[in-house]
Amino acid sequence: MALSPEQLCAKLDEMQIIYQYHEHQPLHTVEDSQKFRGEIEGGHCKNLFLKTKKGQLFLIVVLEDWRVDLKQLEKIFAVGRISFGKPELLMEKLGVEPGSVTPFAALNDLEKEVTVVLDKSMLEQEKLNYHPLVNTATVTLGSKDLLRFIVANHKEPMQMHVPQKE
Repeated sequence: MALSPEQLCAKLDEMQIIYQYHEHQPLHTVEDSQKFRGEIEGGHCKNLFLKTKKGQLFLIVVLEDWRVDLKQLEKIFAVGRISFGKPELLMEKLGVEPGSVTPFAALNDLEKEVTVVLDKSMLEQEKLNYHPLVNTATVTLGSKDLLRFIVANHKEPMQMHVPQKE
């Protein structure tokens, strides 16, 4: 059973992580977010749920303006072709719908099959913003707190400079 935003916030509270919770209209894309989110401080991010031909799963988390180079990721990970995971697989593995993808969804990956990849440039931001499992709100928290939260509730995320298209 997937966590609710309230359960996520309870886990953040339990870990004494300071965060801000901002409610807003549904934001389905980066373009929606830029247009309607208002003045929420910090780095805004996007999340790509990817699958290899052999079934390996990745959640790539980068700043919202990053144009991820999938071909370079294929070479770096040496996994063959990478494509976007289908909505059904996303719901099955991370318990969220397209438009609500977030690193917090790793908590729903009980078998720990999804490798979370956090871009190092993103982690240089003091504050970061992610959906709290739904796209009708945004949670702002410190980058160090995000790392601590993922490690405590999932597994150590991969940190790397995610390749960007030129």
